[in-house]
Amino acid sequence: MKVSTDFVFRIIGAVIGVFLGGMSGAAIADFLEVSAEIYVVVFSLIGVLTGLILTPYITIRPLRYIGQRLSQMAPERLVAIILGLFIGLVAAALLSLPLALLGSPLRQILPLVAAGVFCYLGVVILVSRQHDLQAFFSGFRTGPQTGNGSEKDRFPVDQYVLLDTSVIIDGRIADISKTGFIRATLMVPNFILQELQHIADSADPLRRGRGRLGLEVLSNLQNDAPIPTQITDMDVSEVRDADSKLVALARHLHCPIMTNDYNLNRVAELQGVTVLNINDLANAVKINMLPGEEFKVKIIQEGREMDQGVGFLPDGTMVVVEDGRALINKTLSVTVTKVLQTSAERMIFARP
Repeated sequence: MKVSTDFVFRIIGAVIGVFLGGMSGAAIADFLEVSAEIYVVVFSLIGVLTGLILTPYITIRPLRYIGQRLSQMAPERLVAIILGLFIGLVAAALLSLPLALLGSPLRQILPLVAAGVFCYLGVVILVSRQHDLQAFFSGFRTGPQTGNGSEKDRFPVDQYVLLDTSVIIDGRIADISKTGFIRATLMVPNFILQELQHIADSADPLRRGRGRLGLEVLSNLQNDAPIPTQITDMDVSEVRDADSKLVALARHLHCPIMTNDYNLNRVAELQGVTVLNINDLANAVKINMLPGEEFKVKIIQEGREMDQGVGFLPDGTMVVVEDGRALINKTLSVTVTKVLQTSAERMIFARP
Protein backbone atom coordinates (compact mmCIF):
# COMPACT_ATOMS: atom_id res chain seq x y z
CA MET A 1 0.00 0.00 0.00
CA LYS A 2 1.40 3.38 -1.02
CA VAL A 3 1.47 5.96 1.78
CA SER A 4 1.45 9.61 0.74
CA THR A 5 3.96 12.08 2.11
CA ASP A 6 1.15 14.33 3.37
CA PHE A 7 -0.25 11.47 5.49
CA VAL A 8 3.15 10.77 7.08
CA PHE A 9 3.62 14.44 7.98
CA ARG A 10 0.08 14.61 9.38
CA ILE A 11 0.84 11.67 11.71
CA ILE A 12 4.12 13.27 12.81
CA GLY A 13 2.35 16.57 13.36
CA ALA A 14 -0.39 14.84 15.39
CA VAL A 15 2.20 13.17 17.66
CA ILE A 16 4.00 16.47 18.20
CA GLY A 17 0.64 18.17 18.78
CA VAL A 18 -0.23 15.68 21.53
CA PHE A 19 2.94 16.46 23.48
CA LEU A 20 2.74 20.23 22.96
CA GLY A 21 -0.98 20.29 23.76
CA GLY A 22 -0.54 18.19 26.89
CA MET A 23 2.32 20.37 28.10
CA SER A 24 0.31 23.53 27.40
CA GLY A 25 -2.72 22.15 29.24
CA ALA A 26 -0.61 21.19 32.24
CA ALA A 27 1.03 24.61 32.32
CA ILE A 28 -2.34 26.41 32.14
CA ALA A 29 -3.82 24.20 34.87
CA ASP A 30 -0.79 24.83 37.05
CA PHE A 31 -1.14 28.57 36.49
CA LEU A 32 -4.86 28.47 37.40
CA GLU A 33 -4.16 26.07 40.31
CA VAL A 34 -6.87 23.64 39.23
CA SER A 35 -6.99 19.95 38.36
CA ALA A 36 -4.76 19.27 35.32
CA GLU A 37 -6.47 16.17 33.86
CA ILE A 38 -9.25 17.92 31.93
CA TYR A 39 -6.89 20.61 30.58
CA VAL A 40 -4.33 18.04 29.48
CA VAL A 41 -6.98 15.98 27.65
CA VAL A 42 -8.63 18.97 25.96
CA PHE A 43 -5.39 20.59 24.83
CA SER A 44 -4.00 17.23 23.70
CA LEU A 45 -7.06 16.75 21.44
CA ILE A 46 -6.64 20.29 20.11
CA GLY A 47 -2.97 19.51 19.42
CA VAL A 48 -3.87 16.30 17.55
CA LEU A 49 -6.44 18.08 15.35
CA THR A 50 -4.07 20.99 14.71
CA GLY A 51 -1.24 18.64 13.77
CA LEU A 52 -3.43 16.56 11.45
CA ILE A 53 -4.84 19.58 9.63
CA LEU A 54 -2.05 22.16 9.54
CA THR A 55 1.20 20.15 9.40
CA PRO A 56 1.29 19.65 5.57
CA TYR A 57 0.53 23.35 5.00
CA ILE A 58 3.54 24.47 7.07
CA THR A 59 5.99 21.71 6.08
CA ILE A 60 5.78 19.63 2.91
CA ARG A 61 3.47 21.77 0.79
CA PRO A 62 5.55 24.97 0.98
CA LEU A 63 8.65 22.91 0.16
CA ARG A 64 6.81 21.24 -2.73
CA TYR A 65 5.68 24.64 -4.05
CA ILE A 66 9.21 26.05 -3.80
CA GLY A 67 10.61 22.99 -5.61
CA GLN A 68 8.03 23.34 -8.38
CA ARG A 69 8.80 27.04 -8.85
CA LEU A 70 12.53 26.32 -8.92
CA SER A 71 12.06 23.59 -11.56
CA GLN A 72 10.07 26.01 -13.74
CA MET A 73 12.50 28.89 -13.26
CA ALA A 74 14.85 29.83 -16.08
CA PRO A 75 18.45 28.70 -15.37
CA GLU A 76 19.92 32.20 -15.64
CA ARG A 77 17.36 33.53 -13.12
CA LEU A 78 18.15 30.73 -10.65
CA VAL A 79 21.89 31.40 -10.95
CA ALA A 80 21.29 35.13 -10.41
CA ILE A 81 19.30 34.43 -7.21
CA ILE A 82 21.99 32.11 -5.82
CA LEU A 83 24.78 34.58 -6.61
CA GLY A 84 22.74 37.42 -5.11
CA LEU A 85 22.27 35.48 -1.86
CA PHE A 86 25.97 34.59 -1.74
CA ILE A 87 27.13 38.17 -2.32
CA GLY A 88 24.60 39.46 0.23
CA LEU A 89 25.81 37.00 2.89
CA VAL A 90 29.48 37.91 2.24
CA ALA A 91 28.71 41.62 2.54
CA ALA A 92 26.71 41.04 5.75
CA ALA A 93 29.54 38.95 7.21
CA LEU A 94 32.05 41.74 6.54
CA LEU A 95 29.74 44.32 8.10
CA SER A 96 29.03 42.14 11.16
CA LEU A 97 32.60 42.66 12.43
CA PRO A 98 32.20 46.39 13.22
CA LEU A 99 28.57 45.86 14.28
CA ALA A 100 29.72 43.33 16.90
CA LEU A 101 31.55 46.18 18.68
CA LEU A 102 28.29 47.97 19.45
CA GLY A 103 26.52 47.62 22.75
CA SER A 104 23.77 45.14 23.53
CA PRO A 105 21.17 44.53 22.08
CA LEU A 106 22.30 46.25 18.84
CA ARG A 107 25.17 43.84 18.29
CA GLN A 108 22.73 40.90 18.34
CA ILE A 109 20.02 42.50 16.16
CA LEU A 110 21.86 44.59 13.56
CA PRO A 111 23.91 41.71 11.99
CA LEU A 112 20.66 39.82 11.28
CA VAL A 113 19.05 42.93 9.83
CA ALA A 114 22.14 43.59 7.69
CA ALA A 115 22.09 39.99 6.39
CA GLY A 116 18.44 40.28 5.36
CA VAL A 117 18.92 43.69 3.71
CA PHE A 118 22.08 42.74 1.79
CA CYS A 119 20.63 39.40 0.62
CA TYR A 120 17.51 41.18 -0.63
CA LEU A 121 19.52 43.84 -2.44
CA GLY A 122 21.85 41.23 -3.95
CA VAL A 123 18.98 39.14 -5.29
CA VAL A 124 17.05 42.13 -6.68
CA ILE A 125 20.08 43.66 -8.40
CA LEU A 126 21.35 40.44 -9.98
CA VAL A 127 17.90 39.25 -11.08
CA SER A 128 17.26 42.60 -12.78
CA ARG A 129 20.62 42.25 -14.59
CA GLN A 130 20.50 38.49 -15.18
CA HIS A 131 20.85 38.77 -18.97
CA ASP A 132 23.91 41.01 -18.61
CA LEU A 133 25.30 38.46 -16.17
CA GLN A 134 24.69 35.66 -18.67
CA ALA A 135 26.40 37.64 -21.43
CA PHE A 136 29.34 38.37 -19.10
CA PHE A 137 29.99 34.69 -18.35
CA SER A 138 29.36 33.75 -21.99
CA GLY A 139 32.27 35.99 -22.94
CA PHE A 140 34.62 33.76 -20.91
CA ARG A 141 33.04 30.56 -22.20
CA THR A 142 32.91 31.43 -25.89
CA GLY A 143 36.13 32.01 -27.80
CA PRO A 144 36.49 33.83 -31.13
CA GLN A 145 34.75 32.10 -34.05
CA THR A 146 36.93 30.90 -36.90
CA GLY A 147 36.08 29.92 -40.41
CA ASN A 148 36.66 26.25 -39.59
CA GLY A 149 34.06 26.13 -36.81
CA SER A 150 31.68 23.21 -36.63
CA GLU A 151 28.05 23.40 -37.62
CA LYS A 152 27.09 23.35 -33.93
CA ASP A 153 29.21 26.49 -33.37
CA ARG A 154 27.59 28.30 -36.28
CA PHE A 155 24.05 27.29 -35.24
CA PRO A 156 23.94 27.26 -31.41
CA VAL A 157 21.51 24.74 -29.98
CA ASP A 158 20.54 26.97 -27.05
CA GLN A 159 18.22 29.01 -29.28
CA TYR A 160 14.51 28.26 -29.08
CA VAL A 161 11.32 28.90 -31.03
CA LEU A 162 8.06 28.67 -29.07
CA LEU A 163 5.21 26.91 -30.92
CA ASP A 164 1.61 28.05 -30.63
CA THR A 165 -1.39 25.72 -30.75
CA SER A 166 -2.49 27.06 -34.15
CA VAL A 167 0.83 26.29 -35.84
CA ILE A 168 0.88 22.74 -34.45
CA ILE A 169 -2.68 22.06 -35.66
CA ASP A 170 -1.80 23.61 -39.05
CA GLY A 171 0.69 20.78 -39.61
CA ARG A 172 3.02 22.51 -42.06
CA ILE A 173 5.67 22.96 -39.36
CA ALA A 174 6.46 19.22 -39.64
CA ASP A 175 7.32 19.60 -43.33
CA ILE A 176 9.19 22.87 -42.82
CA SER A 177 11.34 21.35 -40.07
CA LYS A 178 12.53 18.66 -42.50
CA THR A 179 13.80 21.22 -45.01
CA GLY A 180 16.60 22.48 -42.77
CA PHE A 181 15.50 26.14 -42.79
CA ILE A 182 14.86 26.03 -39.03
CA ARG A 183 17.97 25.54 -36.90
CA ALA A 184 16.58 26.38 -33.44
CA THR A 185 15.07 23.95 -30.96
CA LEU A 186 11.27 23.88 -31.15
CA MET A 187 9.84 24.36 -27.66
CA VAL A 188 6.25 23.50 -26.71
CA PRO A 189 5.21 24.73 -23.22
CA ASN A 190 3.12 22.35 -21.16
CA PHE A 191 0.16 24.77 -21.11
CA ILE A 192 0.08 24.67 -24.95
CA LEU A 193 0.11 20.86 -24.80
CA GLN A 194 -2.77 20.95 -22.31
CA GLU A 195 -4.74 23.25 -24.63
CA LEU A 196 -4.08 20.84 -27.49
CA GLN A 197 -5.33 17.92 -25.39
CA HIS A 198 -8.43 19.92 -24.43
CA ILE A 199 -9.20 20.49 -28.13
CA ALA A 200 -8.65 16.78 -28.85
CA ASP A 201 -11.20 15.91 -26.13
CA SER A 202 -13.80 18.37 -27.43
CA ALA A 203 -17.37 17.22 -28.07
CA ASP A 204 -17.32 18.99 -31.45
CA PRO A 205 -16.13 16.45 -34.08
CA LEU A 206 -14.32 19.15 -36.10
CA ARG A 207 -12.40 20.51 -33.09
CA ARG A 208 -11.68 16.98 -31.89
CA GLY A 209 -10.23 16.07 -35.28
CA ARG A 210 -8.05 19.17 -35.34
CA GLY A 211 -6.78 18.47 -31.83
CA ARG A 212 -5.88 14.88 -32.68
CA LEU A 213 -4.14 16.07 -35.84
CA GLY A 214 -2.10 18.49 -33.74
CA LEU A 215 -1.06 15.71 -31.33
CA GLU A 216 -0.02 13.57 -34.29
CA VAL A 217 1.99 16.45 -35.78
CA LEU A 218 3.71 16.98 -32.41
CA SER A 219 4.56 13.28 -32.24
CA ASN A 220 6.06 13.45 -35.75
CA LEU A 221 8.13 16.48 -34.75
CA GLN A 222 9.58 14.62 -31.79
CA ASN A 223 10.28 11.37 -33.64
CA ASP A 224 11.03 12.24 -37.28
CA ALA A 225 12.15 15.87 -37.49
CA PRO A 226 15.92 16.52 -37.81
CA ILE A 227 15.72 19.35 -35.25
CA PRO A 228 14.94 18.73 -31.56
CA THR A 229 11.46 19.36 -30.18
CA GLN A 230 11.24 19.93 -26.43
CA ILE A 231 8.27 19.91 -24.04
CA THR A 232 8.91 22.30 -21.16
CA ASP A 233 7.21 22.82 -17.78
CA MET A 234 8.18 26.50 -17.72
CA ASP A 235 5.12 28.59 -16.90
CA VAL A 236 4.13 32.18 -16.18
CA SER A 237 1.89 32.19 -13.12
CA GLU A 238 1.10 35.91 -13.34
CA VAL A 239 -1.23 35.42 -16.35
CA ARG A 240 -3.93 32.81 -16.99
CA ASP A 241 -4.76 32.45 -20.71
CA ALA A 242 -2.41 30.49 -22.96
CA ASP A 243 -1.67 33.32 -25.45
CA SER A 244 -0.60 35.75 -22.72
CA LYS A 245 1.53 33.03 -21.09
CA LEU A 246 3.21 32.34 -24.44
CA VAL A 247 4.03 36.01 -25.05
CA ALA A 248 5.33 36.46 -21.49
CA LEU A 249 7.47 33.33 -21.77
CA ALA A 250 8.88 34.50 -25.13
CA ARG A 251 9.82 37.84 -23.58
CA HIS A 252 11.48 36.05 -20.67
CA LEU A 253 13.49 33.70 -22.90
CA HIS A 254 14.13 36.32 -25.61
CA CYS A 255 13.00 33.92 -28.32
CA PRO A 256 10.43 34.16 -31.17
CA ILE A 257 6.94 32.68 -31.35
CA MET A 258 5.79 30.65 -34.36
CA THR A 259 2.05 31.04 -34.92
CA ASN A 260 -0.73 31.40 -37.48
CA ASP A 261 -3.03 33.27 -35.08
CA TYR A 262 -3.52 36.83 -36.36
CA ASN A 263 -4.53 38.25 -32.95
CA LEU A 264 -1.59 36.61 -31.18
CA ASN A 265 0.66 37.90 -33.97
CA ARG A 266 -0.44 41.49 -33.36
CA VAL A 267 -0.28 41.28 -29.55
CA ALA A 268 3.21 39.75 -29.63
CA GLU A 269 4.51 42.39 -32.04
CA LEU A 270 3.11 45.18 -29.84
CA GLN A 271 5.07 43.75 -26.89
CA GLY A 272 8.31 43.52 -28.87
CA VAL A 273 8.28 39.74 -29.40
CA THR A 274 9.47 38.40 -32.76
CA VAL A 275 6.77 36.41 -34.58
CA LEU A 276 7.38 33.74 -37.23
CA ASN A 277 4.15 33.40 -39.22
CA ILE A 278 3.94 30.35 -41.49
CA ASN A 279 1.35 32.13 -43.65
CA ASP A 280 3.90 34.88 -44.32
CA LEU A 281 6.46 32.21 -45.22
CA ALA A 282 4.00 30.50 -47.57
CA ASN A 283 3.20 33.81 -49.27
CA ALA A 284 6.89 34.60 -49.63
CA VAL A 285 7.54 31.44 -51.66
CA LYS A 286 4.50 31.77 -53.91
CA ILE A 287 4.85 32.63 -57.56
CA ASN A 288 5.22 36.38 -58.08
CA MET A 289 2.84 37.93 -60.56
CA LEU A 290 2.96 41.47 -61.89
CA PRO A 291 0.15 43.42 -63.58
CA GLY A 292 0.20 42.69 -67.30
CA GLU A 293 1.59 39.14 -67.04
CA GLU A 294 -0.32 36.32 -68.71
CA PHE A 295 -0.86 32.74 -67.52
CA LYS A 296 -3.39 29.96 -67.79
CA VAL A 297 -5.89 29.02 -65.08
CA LYS A 298 -8.95 26.79 -64.81
CA ILE A 299 -12.13 28.45 -63.55
CA ILE A 300 -13.71 26.11 -61.00
CA GLN A 301 -16.34 28.18 -59.18
CA GLU A 302 -18.26 31.43 -59.06
CA GLY A 303 -16.89 34.53 -57.39
CA ARG A 304 -18.54 36.82 -54.88
CA GLU A 305 -19.25 39.61 -57.31
CA MET A 306 -21.36 39.43 -60.43
CA ASP A 307 -19.70 37.73 -63.44
CA GLN A 308 -16.60 36.75 -61.43
CA GLY A 309 -15.01 33.34 -61.71
CA VAL A 310 -12.47 31.83 -59.34
CA GLY A 311 -9.51 29.54 -60.00
CA PHE A 312 -6.38 28.50 -58.15
CA LEU A 313 -2.70 28.26 -59.03
CA PRO A 314 -0.74 25.08 -58.13
CA ASP A 315 0.61 26.79 -54.98
CA GLY A 316 -2.92 27.56 -53.76
CA THR A 317 -3.06 31.23 -54.76
CA MET A 318 -6.63 32.35 -55.51
CA VAL A 319 -7.22 33.92 -58.91
CA VAL A 320 -10.35 36.06 -59.35
CA VAL A 321 -11.22 36.42 -63.05
CA GLU A 322 -13.51 39.18 -64.21
CA ASP A 323 -16.26 38.01 -66.61
CA GLY A 324 -15.29 34.42 -65.76
CA ARG A 325 -18.59 33.12 -64.40
CA ALA A 326 -19.69 31.90 -67.82
CA LEU A 327 -16.34 30.06 -68.27
CA ILE A 328 -16.55 27.67 -65.28
CA ASN A 329 -14.72 24.32 -65.82
CA LYS A 330 -12.72 25.86 -68.68
CA THR A 331 -9.00 26.63 -68.83
CA LEU A 332 -8.17 30.00 -70.36
CA SER A 333 -5.38 32.52 -70.63
CA VAL A 334 -5.79 35.53 -68.34
CA THR A 335 -3.93 38.81 -67.82
CA VAL A 336 -3.09 40.02 -64.31
CA THR A 337 -4.73 43.32 -63.40
CA LYS A 338 -3.97 43.54 -59.67
CA VAL A 339 -2.24 41.54 -56.89
CA LEU A 340 -3.60 41.81 -53.34
CA GLN A 341 -1.21 40.66 -50.58
CA THR A 342 -2.32 40.15 -46.96
CA SER A 343 -0.80 38.30 -44.02
CA ALA A 344 -3.33 35.50 -44.50
CA GLU A 345 -3.23 35.02 -48.27
CA ARG A 346 -2.39 36.37 -51.72
CA MET A 347 -5.11 37.07 -54.28
CA ILE A 348 -4.61 37.72 -57.97
CA PHE A 349 -7.22 39.66 -59.96
CA ALA A 350 -7.20 39.01 -63.71
CA ARG A 351 -9.30 39.27 -66.84
CA PRO A 352 -9.51 36.98 -69.90
